[in-house]
Amino acid sequence: MSVPHMDPDEFRSAGHAVIDWIADYWATLEQRPVAPADPPGTVAGALPAAPPTVGEPIEAVLPDLDGIIAPGLTHWQHPGFFGYFPANTSGPSVLGDLVSSGLGVQGMLWAASPACTEVETVMMDWLAQLLDLPQRFRSTGTGGGVIQDSASSATLVATLAALHRASGGRWRDVGVDRRYRAYTSVHGHSSIEKAVRIAGLGTDGIRPIAVDPATQALLPDALRAAIQADLAAGDVPAIVVATIGTTSTTAVDPLPEIGAICAEYGIWLHVDAAYAGAAAVCPELRWSHAGLEYADSYCFDPHKWLLTGFDCDAFWVADRAELIEALTVLPEFLRNAASDSGAVIDYRDWQVPLGRRFRALKLWFVLRWYGAEGLRAHIRSGVALAARFADRVRSDDRFELAAAHPFSLVCFRLRADDDTNAELLARVNGTGRAHLTHTRVNGRYTLRLAVGSPQTAERHVDEAWALLSSETDDLLAR
Repeated sequence: MSVPHMDPDEFRSAGHAVIDWIADYWATLEQRPVAPADPPGTVAGALPAAPPTVGEPIEAVLPDLDGIIAPGLTHWQHPGFFGYFPANTSGPSVLGDLVSSGLGVQGMLWAASPACTEVETVMMDWLAQLLDLPQRFRSTGTGGGVIQDSASSATLVATLAALHRASGGRWRDVGVDRRYRAYTSVHGHSSIEKAVRIAGLGTDGIRPIAVDPATQALLPDALRAAIQADLAAGDVPAIVVATIGTTSTTAVDPLPEIGAICAEYGIWLHVDAAYAGAAAVCPELRWSHAGLEYADSYCFDPHKWLLTGFDCDAFWVADRAELIEALTVLPEFLRNAASDSGAVIDYRDWQVPLGRRFRALKLWFVLRWYGAEGLRAHIRSGVALAARFADRVRSDDRFELAAAHPFSLVCFRLRADDDTNAELLARVNGTGRAHLTHTRVNGRYTLRLAVGSPQTAERHVDEAWALLSSETDDLLAR
């Protein structure tokens, strides 16, 4: 029995049809509701209960993309999508991903596919130059960068390396042999708590540190007090996770003060800049990275605000030897002359999984297509659009800004109770014309408008404001 593989000519024909479908999807995004209104189970109910017995051509699949899949999506690339943080993609990124998928290489070792490793090393150095990161993170010195799937994985890897250091190397052999502590702002990302739990420290192992009510940034004095209390109790401070651009409000923790405390006590400092790190491609926004020279590790997500499709987190360490020592496991079947020589990087030692996709290829396509100036233009556009929206909020006495907006997120609320603000959000999202999310700032329900889609322009921000204003009129007229 012959296997019905897709031959190159069939692939060429089907590929053209799929590329056309994606291009048409992008061209019609603005006419679609941002998010579906159908109840749970709608998409699953429209799919057959069993797989097909006989294979189907692409021509049979594409209509179901239109009729079943697309109507059930929240369209993250929609110009009216202002929720969470952006998850940019772009034409060059999609094409780079397509090439990566077509090559189908597995980059666990340098020897397994040399170009996969070497392109990644160079791309991470390119990014370090674009963001003007400290020299200690470059591969030409003791540090270097690697692409993780997400900032969550970066935090986990940093936590494991920090435990290895804090235990004097015992962690590799005997595991968690005493209580180690991790510290982060009360607004630190939920992935920090998850990393601490996966690392075996338990939820009790994390110390949430209070923030300044005015800036929402971590208070260095509170951090020092927590560290001193733990030391007095016989606990071992292992890692501090500081944030550049917190999820709730994009607050920037004071790295110079935090870094000095970590240096004083020998604590690993990981800096999570998942969203806002991309802003540092613009020289005028690099103030947010002041104090980064103290960091042992740092990450940001090109897949959030730098036009590179998910998944692509850029993670750097100042001393790659510490990371490799903590994570390396070398079975006989992976031994090879290149690795034994010590002259190559094996990224399997820089992450939790063994296997690796060729993620650097889409990053290479994006950086070459846009160049530094194109990326800066994208970031500056988002910042300007957010400032434009914030001006609308300031001009309306019914609303107030809930936090500063240094990047492309605006946190705001009606001067009303939490229930009224929640109803306003539900009404706006229910129209399908815009999509926002919420958080709490100083305990109060707060709306978030995050600009980031490459298709978002001034008129889309103005339309979102007009929609909010109109729904507020109706809401307050009850």
